[in-house]
Amino acid sequence: MDQRTELSEFLRSRRSRLRPEDVEVTPYGGRRRVPGLRREELAQLAGVSVAYYTRLEQGRGRNVSAGVLDAIADALRLSPAERGHLHRLARPAARPEPGAPAQRLRPAVRDLIDTMENVPAYVMGRRLEILGWNRMAAALLGDFGALPPEHRNMARQVFLDPAMRELFLDWERKAADVVALLRRQAGCYPDDPALASLVGELSMKSDEFGTLWATHDVRDKCFGVKRLRHPVVGSLTLACETLVLPADQDQHLVTYHAEPGSASAESLRLLASWSLESADGDRGGARIGER
Repeated sequence: MDQRTELSEFLRSRRSRLRPEDVEVTPYGGRRRVPGLRREELAQLAGVSVAYYTRLEQGRGRNVSAGVLDAIADALRLSPAERGHLHRLARPAARPEPGAPAQRLRPAVRDLIDTMENVPAYVMGRRLEILGWNRMAAALLGDFGALPPEHRNMARQVFLDPAMRELFLDWERKAADVVALLRRQAGCYPDDPALASLVGELSMKSDEFGTLWATHDVRDKCFGVKRLRHPVVGSLTLACETLVLPADQDQHLVTYHAEPGSASAESLRLLASWSLESADGDRGGARIGER
């Protein structure tokens, strides 16, 4: 992915979200032909020259300081995730070589998620690939072990597997979150050919992915509430938590749990019982996902 193009499109997309009346800036010029702030207005807010900001937005800015980027981020009202994305695009640091070894799950982490007998849990890598999962994650989200290794990817599942649209009642929100996280990862690893190939494949196969990708939204993986409709146990409202694994900042442990005593907790208990009965001929859970 071309870093200068990404920077240019990201800045333009963030500038288009703001209007002069949204911020303390004097409107510049006459009738507006496009939505959002003009470059002159954004430069005024950030305290930089119009020529300097124009060069930066055109991808021609060199040696831009962290202070200037923070001023632009403040003017654009960027979220912490968007601010980090701007810094990575404008000031690319040393990155792993594209041919770096594939991520692998530590045995202790596999053992940990295996012990979560009533909590769906999986570990996601830098390209949103599923590196490992437990029995409950397979029961809730689908049998990752039945997929070819190259297809065990959350972005692929969300956009290319029709079952995921039925499972997540807020599929549009889930899809937007996945794309925003993938956009963040693309900013971290712009030279990764496998990541670029994934984005290209999804763009060709899913119009919805292409539309969301063009928004340049960026978010970190965090937490939230997911509403699901499972084909076996019915409706569930589950809290989703994400933890960064200390040995690899690009590996995230994702868990789903229900409020104690709730109907969803009882549904998870039933799902655990059902999955045990279904697993008699196929043991392994997370170990099936070892790469």
